[in-house]
Amino acid sequence: MDRLWAGWRSEYIDDVTAPNRDPRTSVFRSILDSGLPDEETHIVWRGSLTFAILNRYPYISGHLLVMPYRETGDLEALTGDEHTELWSAVTDAVRAIKTAYRPDGLNVGVNLGVAGGAGVPDHVHVHVMPRWDADSNFMTAVAETRVLPKHCR
Repeated sequence: MDRLWAGWRSEYIDDVTAPNRDPRTSVFRSILDSGLPDEETHIVWRGSLTFAILNRYPYISGHLLVMPYRETGDLEALTGDEHTELWSAVTDAVRAIKTAYRPDGLNVGVNLGVAGGAGVPDHVHVHVMPRWDADSNFMTAVAETRVLPKHCR
């Protein structure tokens, strides 16, 4: 298997594994509590119960995350109102990405729990990503190439 270095992602790994990070607070809660303007934190929409933020370390251009303000790692723990606003916001995000990027398709997904692939397991969030026929985000499966955030020898 070949390796392709994506060093820009190492900043993310360093950030989420920093020894001074409060393990009881998700990166999303830290952003919301930062007091920084939305333009600096990449929050692109705010509802009464949910918000949308561009992924700071995207898998692909336009990688958007939609989530409730309230931290919970369990989809079934959302209130009815949170659920309704979340899925309405996801639908709006799909429309916006289709208009802005004109992709060939989209990925919309939720990873629940560490074993389910959640990078932030304590704050449920929905990924909305544009995709194109020839994009390269399945490098391992189709090209036997692993994209790594740090150089490996």
